[in-house]
Amino acid sequence: MIIESIVAFFLSLTLTPYIASLMKKANIVGRDVHKVQEVLVPEMGGLALLISISLASFFTNIPGWIVSVFLLVGVVGVIDDLVNLKQSHKVFLTILVSMPVLFNLERNFLVVFNHKVYLGIFAIIFLWLYVPFVANLVNLLAGFNGLEVGLSSIILFALFVLSKNMKELALIGFFAGLGFLIWNKYPAKVFPGDTGTLSLGALIGLVTITSGLETQATILLLPHIIDFLLKMKVRFKGKSIGKTKVLEDGTLLPPPYTSFLGIMIRALNKVWRATEPRLVLSTWLVEMLLALLVIALL
Repeated sequence: MIIESIVAFFLSLTLTPYIASLMKKANIVGRDVHKVQEVLVPEMGGLALLISISLASFFTNIPGWIVSVFLLVGVVGVIDDLVNLKQSHKVFLTILVSMPVLFNLERNFLVVFNHKVYLGIFAIIFLWLYVPFVANLVNLLAGFNGLEVGLSSIILFALFVLSKNMKELALIGFFAGLGFLIWNKYPAKVFPGDTGTLSLGALIGLVTITSGLETQATILLLPHIIDFLLKMKVRFKGKSIGKTKVLEDGTLLPPPYTSFLGIMIRALNKVWRATEPRLVLSTWLVEMLLALLVIALL
């Protein structure tokens, strides 16, 4: 378990700058929108996560269908990064490629705080849809250096502690995330793109449903769920309403609509100047507290 995780870390650490250089040569770059000066950063760095996690998993007893779903969701992310899919198309495709869950996971119940709730066929349908739902949740709460990968790494470590049969996969994902984060933290040298965020979200979902940790994972995903519900109120059209602004000294001003990160920015500005690194660190701390909570409830 430890050896495979270390392999995932070093693969991610070394592949990320290489893939970033390829993306830069191919002009697959994105503007780092929360910087005062215009900065262009290579996109699709999440390919390093796809490669490192899947290769490290090859040397374990992790079922092939789980790795396949992880990779297929990653492919949807690649397509989205290249052609900018509509949100509805992205959701549909992630649901479609998650279908192996229906044919490989044999459960007719959900687990609510270690208690089984039998729902028959509705249980497996829920678990199937849970994977693309989490993938898109993780993809939604994004936009700041190191935010998405950092949050996902914290969640995966908590799932490693909680899981009984998917510890290897959770730990591999955690260490791969750390390797990538070295290049993605502020100031980012590479972005994960939807390739990275969708695949990490799928990995969280897969570890969750194969470990019976639906309740714990839902608590861990509270920031993402809150953000989803708030953005649903504006029909996910926040960018057209207004974006987060950056002052000359790097202070962030929240967007005119309500979002989880907007709430965090407002709270930070009341006690401390909200800069991008402080916002990301504060959000990581919230996630760490949630992780400690679910582990304490074990």
